[in-house]
Amino acid sequence: MFDELRPHLVELRKRLGISVGSLIVMFFVMFFFHEPILNWIVEPLNTALIEVGKISVHAADGMITTSQVGGAFFVALKVSFFAAIVGALPIILAQIWLFVAPGLYANEKKMIIPFIFGGTTMFLVGVLFAYYIVTPFGFDFLITFGSFKFTPLINIEDYVGFFTKIMFGFGLAFELPIFAYFLALLGLVDDRQMRDFFKYAVVLIFIVAALLTPPDVLTQLLMAGPLVILYGFSILIVKVVNPAPPLEEESEELEVDESERKGE
Repeated sequence: MFDELRPHLVELRKRLGISVGSLIVMFFVMFFFHEPILNWIVEPLNTALIEVGKISVHAADGMITTSQVGGAFFVALKVSFFAAIVGALPIILAQIWLFVAPGLYANEKKMIIPFIFGGTTMFLVGVLFAYYIVTPFGFDFLITFGSFKFTPLINIEDYVGFFTKIMFGFGLAFELPIFAYFLALLGLVDDRQMRDFFKYAVVLIFIVAALLTPPDVLTQLLMAGPLVILYGFSILIVKVVNPAPPLEEESEELEVDESERKGE
């Protein structure tokens, strides 16, 4: 049994090695640009703080604090790692596809470019949606709430962790149509199965939204709403790629199978 698994384990180690190597290279590249990346990350927070009138434009940076001696350095590492994952994503997706490719048909193996391009594009769309739509509303609400009693002093370490959690959550969530397409392409799911699972999917979507977003209803709805829409869009994609057979055909197939079993 181990001899059968050995080639797969060797291939897995190879793909993981390339993925990790690309991530390390991208990390050093992004660390060189960590300051403009950090400015981009902090911009929604500064905007929210200014809009609620708690600080002036000139004092904005003074309200973002650090509680550690090496806080600025560790924040630079976190920011660089976040950017490195995004930058290395096409290579990582390529390694995932190349790992499963040996089990695919020749026409399916040709889908590597759409998989890489589509997966990267949808991840970036999710990140940009979170950055330009979700975080402004979420930060305004969270900072405004209780601001008449407290002055917001934002810890940069906590904020970067909070920010990257939201970005990755939305990036992964927006991959749903891509994965649905390729599952349908492999014949693992059809549109009827997805429609039947819809009510359970809605519950799971709201659970995931509660886990990946801040503890406020507005931000959770801003994640759950697009996810429900994406699920519906995924059903349409699967219907085109791998439509479910008509119920009459399914019943005929079941009758044939049952008669064959009785004949045996």
